[in-house]
Parts: sequence; structure tokens; C-alpha cells
Amino acid sequence: MEEKLKLAVFIDFDNIEIGVKSTLHRDFDVAAVLDALKERGEIVTCVAYANWGRQESATRAMTEHAVQMVQRDPSPRGDKNGADINLALDALEMAFTHDHINAFAIVSGDSDFIALLNKLKQYDKRVFVLGGKAFTSTILQKNCHEFISYESLLDEPKPAPPPQARAAQQSQPPRGPQQQQQQQHRRPAPLDLAQAMPLVERALQALERRSVRPQLGLLKSTMLQLDSAFSEKAYGSSSFTDFVEKLQKANFVHVTGGEGRYMIKRIGATGPEKPSVRPEAALPVLRDVLETHRMEMDEGVPAEALQEWVKEEHPDYDWKQYGFQEFGELLNYAQDKLVVRVNPHEEKGLMVNLGPEFHPPAPPEPPPEPPIEEEVEEPQPIVAGQPTAEEILKPVRRRGGRKTVEPVTAPAPRKRAPRRKKETVMQ
Repeated sequence: MEEKLKLAVFIDFDNIEIGVKSTLHRDFDVAAVLDALKERGEIVTCVAYANWGRQESATRAMTEHAVQMVQRDPSPRGDKNGADINLALDALEMAFTHDHINAFAIVSGDSDFIALLNKLKQYDKRVFVLGGKAFTSTILQKNCHEFISYESLLDEPKPAPPPQARAAQQSQPPRGPQQQQQQQHRRPAPLDLAQAMPLVERALQALERRSVRPQLGLLKSTMLQLDSAFSEKAYGSSSFTDFVEKLQKANFVHVTGGEGRYMIKRIGATGPEKPSVRPEAALPVLRDVLETHRMEMDEGVPAEALQEWVKEEHPDYDWKQYGFQEFGELLNYAQDKLVVRVNPHEEKGLMVNLGPEFHPPAPPEPPPEPPIEEEVEEPQPIVAGQPTAEEILKPVRRRGGRKTVEPVTAPAPRKRAPRRKKETVMQ
């Protein structure tokens, strides 16, 4: 029997709120977040951190859903990580003191929480991360047990209304700009179902190697172990059962058994296997556009403007074939690869600047040359009969008190007179 999860939810409200506004142009919905987490387990406690003096409009929704609001007082220096430190300390304290809590949910997109995630996993806690795919660090998405995208919580795209209903809508008064933006930013278009097959194949092969019957729930848990960012909703499925049924209709897998007890098997490849497209292959086109508009990028441009440049210069380029549902997800991935730098802004949306890749650090200065040691002259040996250096350079006092140094020439050697031979006297 699977262990029942008891969840502690921690919300970095300032981060998630500005991320949702800048990418989806809508207000953060705490009810949708809590409903999604209730599907995973029982919520024991929920704490949110923010400067609530600036978030008075959100306090009512927090109170209605029994969310404990912790005031974050910014310091005069404007510390950015004040809420992050408080959240991490409270989460670790709860992990130490409340043994019955076996799962934690971090609602944020900040990659600074990666250390907290790793520490909670070391203490055998199941960790969920909930954030937007366009502003949550891919490092955070890949290092939790399951990533829940905020985009998957949005309303389903509605079909086109009939002509009569369309005429009735036109007769209604026009909506405000905020309502129009929220209507436009519903759940993004689904990805191609074939893009999920490499992950499905890996999960089924792993179950076969373990000699485990690939049931429905076991298949999904294995896929989440291989890729915690997987979500069947990204492929237009309301549930994992619906996702598997779509795979069967597309003749990707073979399904046996009744509903609730599906057994999934791989279908042998009938032709050459197509190589899976990696997300890294989407970056060369983006680099080319950034290099072309390098002057405009110095001051930062909105993500929508950069998206238009990509469409104009590369009409056949489609980021969906690389696994990105929206252009913002591509930018988020490119930021982790140091290609761009993305700054969420409440009014302007996502502002994009060139990343460190385009501004490499200056080459290091060469190390200082070691000081040249002066040669110390060894004392000259004293030879008998030869003048020394001090005697050669002897100061001579002249008139006027000035001293000059004149070389002293050695005296010329004397010539000895030849000795006279003594004459012998013959006697």
C-alpha cells in the first residue's frame, strides 16, 4: 500500500506572484495551487512569505484558504534573499521537529532553493516544486521528485463558440485589458505526442529490466523518476489514463486490461528509429538572432519583441519541436545556459538581456614579474704588489671643497741596472 503523503506547503509569494504576472499577465491563484497539491496528499500546513504591506489585495484570498502569512520586512539595503532564508530555515525546522510530515511543496521559481531541496531529500522527504515553466529554473525542475507547472493549472482552451453565441458576446460591453489578457493566456497549445515517446520507452525498458509488470501507476512514477518535469497535461491530456489511451490510439504502445488496471507494453520498432531532438538544438537560432540585434539588446527588450525577431528572420523555426510549449520556456532554458538574462517585470513582462556568454570575463592579468636580484660583487682578492679598488678610486679634494674621484694609475715598475761583472785581477 502506498504511503499517504502529509504535505507542508511553503510559498515564496513575491517570487511566484511577479513570475505569474510577467509571463501570464494574470493574478496568482492560491486556490488552484492548493487544489493541485491536494491531489498529491493531505496538506498539513501552508505558509506564505511576503511583504504583505504591498500585497493587501492578496491577503483576503490567503485568509480564506487558511494560509499562514509571515511578514517579510525588507532591510534598508533591500535584501533580495530575506524571504528565501526565512523559508528555508522554517522548512528545515519542520523537517526536524515534525516526523509525521513526509512531503514538502515549494511554490517558487527561484533556483536558490536547490540547496533546500537537496537537504530535504537527504532526510527522506518527498519534494514537490510548483512554478511557471517560463520562469522556474530548469535546475529546480530537474532536482525535485515532481515539478507541477502553473500553466497546467490554467483553464482548458475553449472551442470556438457558435455564430449565435459569438454575436451575443459581441453585443456585451468590452472587457478591460486585464480580463482580455487573462482570456488570451490560457493553457498553452499541447506538444506533439511523439515527443513523449523517448521518455515512455526509457521507463518501459527500465521496468522490463527489473522484471516488473508495467502497470499504469508504476509507469508514471518511473517516468517522474527519470524526468521530474514530465506532465501529461503538456500533451493535451487531462489525466495519465487519458495520456496512455492517446498513446494507444496513435499506435505507440499496446495496452491490455480494463480501466484502472492497464498493462502497457512496447510495440517493436517497425522502421529506423528517429533520433530524439534535444533542447540544446534550439539555441543556435536564438544565438544568431541575439548576435544580429546585439546593439538593441544592450538596454534589454521585451520577450515579445525578441519573439517577433525570431519569427521574421527564421520563419521555419518552431521551438515546440524541441519540447518548449511557449517562447518563454525557451528563454528560461537559455538563461540556465548563460545565453540570455531574463528579468520579470510586473508591467513590462519578461525583459531579456544578453547573458554572460556574450560578455565573457576579461582575461586575467599576468602575474607580476619577480624582482630582479642585484648581483653582489664578490670582494676582489688582494694580491701583493697590486693596488686595490679603493686605492684606485681614491677621492681627491680640489679647491672649492668639491670632491672628485680620479683614477690613480699604478706606478711603473723600476728597471734594475744590470749588475757589473767583477773583474778578476791576475796577480
